[in-house]
Amino acid sequence: MSELLEIVQARRSAMNFEEGVKISPAELEEIFTLTRLAPSAYNLQHAHYVVVSNPELKEQVRAAAYNQYKVHTASAAIVVLGDKLAYEKAPEIYGGLRALGVMSQQDYDGLIGTITGAYANNEAYQREEAIRNASLSAMQFMLIAKEKGWDTCPMIGFNQEEMMRVLDIPDRYVPVLLITIGKSVKDNIRPRGYRKPVGEFVTFR
Repeated sequence: MSELLEIVQARRSAMNFEEGVKISPAELEEIFTLTRLAPSAYNLQHAHYVVVSNPELKEQVRAAAYNQYKVHTASAAIVVLGDKLAYEKAPEIYGGLRALGVMSQQDYDGLIGTITGAYANNEAYQREEAIRNASLSAMQFMLIAKEKGWDTCPMIGFNQEEMMRVLDIPDRYVPVLLITIGKSVKDNIRPRGYRKPVGEFVTFR
């Protein structure tokens, strides 16, 4: 079995963490360096992460997450945001390819026009794409974290408005997930829940 398949099968949503375990900025940066390779529409890289490891601030995040205990014991609480205005960075993202001659001026202008046409003045689409693409990034983060020996739990149980207030998040971002990360308490691991057989969730045509 390949290492990837082992990681996919080993990854579980951690229900509780060993309290007091630290995760260093260097370890997190290593995970994020690989996370940034996740796919995104038009390579706009909609995902933005806010890492909270400061104990006092983490308790405020916990309060915004309805006082869930796993936020308290986690090494860090990571808020995954989607950038609704990610399309505004398209000229910067594609400018390098144009400068290198990989992309012609005509192709560059056409692509920027397509991106702007899809996103500008369409707030519903901006929000949908922010959530969709940040979710892709978040899944990659959790798999890489597992490969590095860290356990995670994706959470949607939090008050979005309160989380934005506590962390002073600009309006351009939409909170997508809260991910707790740390070392799972081993005797707290429950049997994996029921998983549908392939025939129940896949239709072959």
